[in-house]
Amino acid sequence: MSEPAPSDLVLTERRGAVALVTMNRPSYRNAQNAAMTFAIDAAFSAAAADDGVHVIVLAGAGDHFSAGHDIGTPDRDIHKDFARVATQYWPHQDKAGAEAMYVREAELYLGMCRRWRELPKPTIAMVQGACVAGGLMLAWVCDLIVAADDAFFADPVLRMGIPGVEYFAHPFAMNPRLAKEFLFLGERMPAERAAQIGMINRVVPRARLVEETVAIADKIAAMPRFGLALAKKAVNQAEDRMGMRDVMDATYALHHLAHAHNALTTEDHLAGQDAKSMAKGLR
Repeated sequence: MSEPAPSDLVLTERRGAVALVTMNRPSYRNAQNAAMTFAIDAAFSAAAADDGVHVIVLAGAGDHFSAGHDIGTPDRDIHKDFARVATQYWPHQDKAGAEAMYVREAELYLGMCRRWRELPKPTIAMVQGACVAGGLMLAWVCDLIVAADDAFFADPVLRMGIPGVEYFAHPFAMNPRLAKEFLFLGERMPAERAAQIGMINRVVPRARLVEETVAIADKIAAMPRFGLALAKKAVNQAEDRMGMRDVMDATYALHHLAHAHNALTTEDHLAGQDAKSMAKGLR
C-alpha cells in the first residue's frame, strides 16, 4: 500500500457553489492520522474563506468513509507535533505520560471537531461503507449526514476500556438509551437504523450517493448565505445550552482517565488493541 503525497491526503473539487472535500487514504480506509486531519482543516478553512463556496461536502475516497483514528498504518504520526490551530496547548512531542496524549488529542480530535462544527457554512457528510469511531466524529460535526445504503456506524472503543471517542456527541446524536446500547455492544448500526433514530438525514443507493448529496447541497446553496450561517449558529447554540459542550468536556477527562489506566495496567494506552483486533470485533 502506498501513502498519498502530503498534498494529496485531502482533495478538493468544486461543483458550482459546492466544495467537495475528500479524505484520500483509501488504502487504509481513510484512517485519520494527524497529517490528514490538518489537511482537512486547511481544506475547510479555504472553503469557508471562498465566497464562491456556499456548501461544503466531506467525503472519503474508496469503499469507506473512515475507519477512525489511525492506530496502526505505516504513516501513523502519534508522536509528531503539528501546528496548533484549535487550542492554545503547548507541543506534545517531547512530553511524557498522560500529558502527551491529553494535549495531542485536545488539539487533534476534540479541538478540531469543535472548530469544524463552527464553520459558518453548511456542511454535509457523505458516508459510504465504514464510519467507525473517529469516523463518527468527522460525520457528526457536519450539519447533515447523507449515507449510502451500504454504510454502517459503530463506536467500538469500549473494547479498549475507553468510554467513547473524544468528540462525545453520542447522547445528542441519538437518545441516551440508544447511546448506551451503541457503546455497550460496540456493534455495527446499519444506515437504515441510523436514519430511523434520527442520527443521519437520508439513506440513498450507493450508486447515487454523490448525485443525491450534491443535489441536496445545491438546494441549500441557493439559500441566503448569512441566513444559513445564523440558522446553523442558532441550532448549535441550542445544543450547547442543552449541555453538549459541558458533556464533552467532562467525558474528555474520563476518556483520558481510561488512557492513563490502560498505560498503567496493560501494555499501552489502547489496552493492547490494534487496527486488526478492532476490525475483527466488528464483523
